[in-house]
Amino acid sequence: MSAVDQGAQGAERTLGQLVASATAEMSALVHDEIALAKAELREDAKRVGSGSVSLVAAGVFAVFSLPVLTFAAAYGIHNLGLGLAWSFLIVGGAFLLIAGVLALIAVRKFKKIKPPEKSIASVKQTAAVVGTVKPHPRPVSDKAVGVARSSS
Repeated sequence: MSAVDQGAQGAERTLGQLVASATAEMSALVHDEIALAKAELREDAKRVGSGSVSLVAAGVFAVFSLPVLTFAAAYGIHNLGLGLAWSFLIVGGAFLLIAGVLALIAVRKFKKIKPPEKSIASVKQTAAVVGTVKPHPRPVSDKAVGVARSSS
């Protein structure tokens, strides 16, 4: 079959075939857009999970280790010759410093989260293309005019 024959055959396609083809292509485009958005959101979900784990670790470390380790460290420093109050203050400051470092790690992970830019750009491009398409005027049949007049 030559290219001319294929072009002639394409021109002979019915309206139903054209609509079916357009619907299938639009459906494929929407599925591709959704797949792209899912892939980008999956990346962000991993970052949120990683940042959340760091933040939870900071909280767990700060809460559960404080009572036991505070007393042990403070009494250890006190045995070196410092007063008991100063010993507890030094230990408390060290734990707050550790919790602060873990919180900074979590904040850095959260700042790396970005909106799904590829999906947004693709949807905007698709909307721009679809927005420039003008509908074809439809011929008004006598039956449709008669129905509109009789219902008035």
